[in-house]
Order: sequence, then structure tokens, then C-alpha cells
Amino acid sequence: MVDGYYQLLMRESDIPLTAVSTPSGMLWEWLVMPQGLSNAPATFNRLVTQLFRPMRQFVQTYFDDIFVHSRASEGKTAVEAHLGHLREVLLCMRENRLYANINRCIFGAEEIPFLGCFLGKDGVRADPEKVCAIAQWPVPVSQKDLRKWLGLANYLHKYSANYAEMARPLTNLLKKDAVWSWTSEAQQAFEAI
Repeated sequence: MVDGYYQLLMRESDIPLTAVSTPSGMLWEWLVMPQGLSNAPATFNRLVTQLFRPMRQFVQTYFDDIFVHSRASEGKTAVEAHLGHLREVLLCMRENRLYANINRCIFGAEEIPFLGCFLGKDGVRADPEKVCAIAQWPVPVSQKDLRKWLGLANYLHKYSANYAEMARPLTNLLKKDAVWSWTSEAQQAFEAI
């Protein structure tokens, strides 16, 4: 959505709680939900989730992201079903005066990028660019280098069985009293990850 928080009107009784005094003595109050309020993310997420709950068979939301997924059913192709689902979602948005950011919209895709990975009909997969960056990283020559690489490589932990066990020889090198010594065991762990 475009500026999602700013699309939600404040409850009239809450408007004075958003007041800001300027150096010139003027008082400004927000009529829409401003960013920075401690409950704003939870409130926004709850409202969007409730709004699209009747469509939960084909819509999932994550804050201002709305995911519409479709399968062939009831004699319709997946594309026909998807177009129908999109119409429902866009109509709901229009009726509730919510506006999509066309530059962030992806229509009819087999998979979509989301939170650093790709979601598709076959599930979740790692971003190939991130995997390539991890694989092409030079062998660390210091604890600082290793810490940087492990920070990046930790991205793979959810895609790798026994990631922590594979990384143990490397994490042992980061212990406070550890002496830096790049052993063959460390090299094997580096290559395995």
C-alpha cells in the first residue's frame, strides 16, 4: 500500500494524543495515524488482517503487503481464478479507501520476493543472489572477517539442516579466549555452509 499508516483516520478522541508543539508555539495534531506511535504497527496490522479475513482462503497480509494466491478450481484455470481474486481484493481496497503502490505490485507471478527470500507454489526458497554472495566470499583471515561472513551466512540457517552444527568450528573461533587459527576443520565448515 502507499503510505499505509496515513490511509487510516485517527479516532477523534485520540487526535489530541498526537499533538506536537512547534517552536513558534503552534500545536499540530495528526488526523491520520502517524508513524512512530508505539501501537501503530500492531494497530495497522490488525486492521489490515481483519479487513481481508473474509478472503483468507486466497489472501494473506503482512503489514502493508497483500498476497493473493490462486489455484485452478471449479472449472476455472489458475489465471481465471487469480483474476477473480484480484478483483475481490481491489474492490475491497476501493470500498475501504486503501490505495496500492503500483510500483510495488507484482501480478500473476509464479513466485515473489518477500523478506529476503522467494515465496512460490513450491514453498520458500533462498534468494539466489544472497547464496551467491555467501559462496563467493573470500576465506576469512581474522575474527572480524569471520564475524561478518557468519552474519551473512546465518541467513541460510533456515534452509540448511544442522546449520548450527556445521558452523560450530567457525563459531568456536569467535569465542573470547579463542586463538585465531584457520584449520582444515574450519575450512571444511566454511565450504560446507
